[in-house]
Amino acid sequence: MTAQEYWNHNVHYHPVVVDAVPEGCRAALDVGCGDGLLAARLVTRAESVTGVDRSAEMIRQARKRDAGNLTFLEGDYLDGALLDEGSFDFVSAVAVIHHAPFDDAIGRLVGLLAPGGRLVVVGLAHDHTLLDRVISGCGVPAHLLTAFRHGGGQDPADMPVEDPIMTWGEVRRSTAHLLPGRRYRRRLLWRYTLVWEKPGRMHEGGP
Repeated sequence: MTAQEYWNHNVHYHPVVVDAVPEGCRAALDVGCGDGLLAARLVTRAESVTGVDRSAEMIRQARKRDAGNLTFLEGDYLDGALLDEGSFDFVSAVAVIHHAPFDDAIGRLVGLLAPGGRLVVVGLAHDHTLLDRVISGCGVPAHLLTAFRHGGGQDPADMPVEDPIMTWGEVRRSTAHLLPGRRYRRRLLWRYTLVWEKPGRMHEGGP
């Protein structure tokens, strides 16, 4: 299977995630990997990639993707027995951390990173202020244009969906506190991105 098979608001930001993978990345982790679309793209930038999802159906679909350095695990990334702490040079989480208590989710993702590793989150929040609504409204023409270019949006069958409970402001303030120095950006198509480097030195050959 090819990595680019369909488009939706999350897939739209996959190139942002892939471009953020550091040089010399040995092990990458995609949390909430779904059907493995992003993980299949990350294999071009990392020596090995692990995708994890608690949905058995999503993992069943993901395992149809054939790559020698790509592994999929069924389970909850918050489960300390599933994944070893400090094992990954790169961790991505696309539209997933709002499915769990926010502080717990961020803390676990930080723990999974090796020293000097990089975390990239593509997340959702909900409108609270007038400015929020104005910015969200700007996403409508962007959605119509990009959806037209890609022949409409599509989600994998049986993909678990959950609405965010935190506002944009709450996410911005919480991430500034939990991830000092993080680079946060609110984007069109009702998403935000953040990039954060864990203090410490990456393995030999890293940036």
